[in-house]
Amino acid sequence: MTTPAPPTPSSLDRIALMQTFVKIVEAGSLSAAATLLGTTQPTVSRRLQALERSLGLPLLQRSTHTMKLTEDGERCFERAKALLANLEAFEADMRGDRDQPDGMLRVVVPHAFGQEQLVGPLADYLRRYPRVSVEWLLRDGQPNFIADGIDCAIVVGAVADPGVVAIRLTEVPRIVSAAPSVLGRAAPPAHPSDLAGMPWLALRTYYRDTITLTDSSGGERGERIELAIRPRMSTDSLYALRSAALMGLGVCVASSWLVADDLAQGRLLHLAPSWQADPLPVHLVYPHARFYPARLRRFVEAMRQSVPAVVDGAAGRGG
Repeated sequence: MTTPAPPTPSSLDRIALMQTFVKIVEAGSLSAAATLLGTTQPTVSRRLQALERSLGLPLLQRSTHTMKLTEDGERCFERAKALLANLEAFEADMRGDRDQPDGMLRVVVPHAFGQEQLVGPLADYLRRYPRVSVEWLLRDGQPNFIADGIDCAIVVGAVADPGVVAIRLTEVPRIVSAAPSVLGRAAPPAHPSDLAGMPWLALRTYYRDTITLTDSSGGERGERIELAIRPRMSTDSLYALRSAALMGLGVCVASSWLVADDLAQGRLLHLAPSWQADPLPVHLVYPHARFYPARLRRFVEAMRQSVPAVVDGAAGRGG
C-alpha cells in the first residue's frame, strides 16, 4: 500500500509557515523561536519541515550547536520578510491605522553616535509611539539588512550601496584639537602648516596618513590644504581617539559633538580654529520595498526632524 504524500499547505498555511521561518532566523534557534511564538520546539520544527516540503528546498543547515541558512534559505528569508511586511502594511491600511505604529523596529547605529547623540531622538520616538519597541544595535559600518533582519540603519559617512534608500539627515563638523600638554609652552597653532610636525592620532575609519583641512573663514569654500601625518596611534574608535587626545598623546581630528564639553572645560584646545576637516554626512538607510510599516515611516520622520537639531546644538557648544 502506497503511503499518501503529505497534504500541500494552503496559501494561508504558507503565510503561517513563513512567519515561523522568519521568526526562527531572527531568533537564531528553533527553541528561541518557540519561546517567542508561545509554542513548543517540536511544533516549530514541524512547521519548518512543512515549509521545506512545500517549496521542495532545504532552508536551514542544522547541527547540534549551529544553524545556518542555505543559499535558498537566504532567498526565502528575504522574500518572506518582504511579503510579511507588505501584508502587515496592507492590513494596517485596510484597518485605517496606518498612523498607529506598533511592533518591533530593529535599528543599527554607530557605536559612539548611537550611545551619545541619537539616544535622545530615540527616546522622543518611543514616548510618542508607546506600542513600538526598538532593538538599538551598536555597530559601525554598513549593515546587512537581510542576513541580520535589520529594518533601518543610521550611517555616518558616504553610502555607496545603490540597493538602499538613503536619506541625508545632517552632517557632522570635524575639528582639530589636542590637550594643552601637547603644546607645552608654545602658542596654539592658527594655521595647518604649524600642525604637520606635531604628534598625531588617526581615526582609521576616515583618515590615516593624510588629512585635508579647509579654511572656513573666507566663505563657503575656502583654501584647502592636505597634510601628511605620521600617527603615533591609530584607532577605529571615536571614544579611544578622544581618550588618547585627553591623555596628551597627540593631535586629532574629531567630530565636534564628541569634544564639545572637553573644549568648554579646557581639557582640549581647538587648534587652527578657522580650519576644519570635511564634515561627515549622516544618512538614514533602509532597503527598497513597496510598502513600509508605520513604525519605520514614523521613525524616519522623527529622525529627520530631531537629528539635525541635536547635531547643530552639539556643534554650537564646541564652537
